[in-house]
Amino acid sequence: MRSFPRTLRFWTALLMLFYWSAMHIAPAAAGLVPSRTSGETSVTSARDADLLIVERALEHKLVAQKLRDYGVAPNEVKSRLASLSDRDLHTLASASKGLPSGSDGVGVLIGVLIVILLVIVILKLLNHQVIVR
Repeated sequence: MRSFPRTLRFWTALLMLFYWSAMHIAPAAAGLVPSRTSGETSVTSARDADLLIVERALEHKLVAQKLRDYGVAPNEVKSRLASLSDRDLHTLASASKGLPSGSDGVGVLIGVLIVILLVIVILKLLNHQVIVR
């Protein structure tokens, strides 16, 4: 500690003491932030909510691929959705609530494989044998 003189240590410690005391004494201010809707997801009616649910279901890769296989273009899908009645749109939204929105499950599969790989690596590091038959 000879490179750091005693007086410099004293003043540094004193400065840090005052700094930490000021941080401890300073009042904290917290409050709620008002929410605002974005332009894309503003839902003003039940029809808009149902339309949003159906559009998210149609973003799923398997659903989009099946529609392409049947020869339905994405523009046709949007025009037909706009022309549906409220009751039909609600029925379609209720039926599509079980579908995942916008994903095909590859991320879940990769996550499971990483967990399995980590378990095998940990067992190897602990000198346990992993035998797969």
